[in-house]
Amino acid sequence: MKKLLLFGLILLLFSSCHRTEPFSEVPYIEFVRLEKVDDGSGVDNQANLVVRFQDGDGDIGLDDADTTGVFAKDSFYYYNFFIDYYEKQNGVWELIELPTPLHARIPRLSDNVPESIEGEITILTFINNYFSSYDTIKLSCCLVDRELHLSNIIETPEIIVNK
Repeated sequence: MKKLLLFGLILLLFSSCHRTEPFSEVPYIEFVRLEKVDDGSGVDNQANLVVRFQDGDGDIGLDDADTTGVFAKDSFYYYNFFIDYYEKQNGVWELIELPTPLHARIPRLSDNVPESIEGEITILTFINNYFSSYDTIKLSCCLVDRELHLSNIIETPEIIVNK
């Protein structure tokens, strides 16, 4: 009888710890692809960065009105998708501070918070540093949700940019 009671308590303990959402509340992203945009000039200026995401509580994205407090224009979190630009210079990857950051504001993806969400995000971004002659780049990215949970950091493969 004691073994049956102990088994029941263990079962109850495990069932009470079961999460209702299939994903973590911390966003997860993975690189899908980068598609250069052909503008007919023969120069690679922009590309569509496609990223897959998962979020257990669905609080990814900002509204247009989210521009005060922690999301104010002069705040670090005004952007919620961060892109760092690297150039391969003499065989070494160097982080480049561009005149205009590549960061983006992802719009709100769900109005039914909390809910688990997943999908793809496409971001149009510049890939050509006009102030540099180096033509091999990569991007490093991460996402921040409204509760300021920072996702994992991903990198694109190296990209050859037609200058």
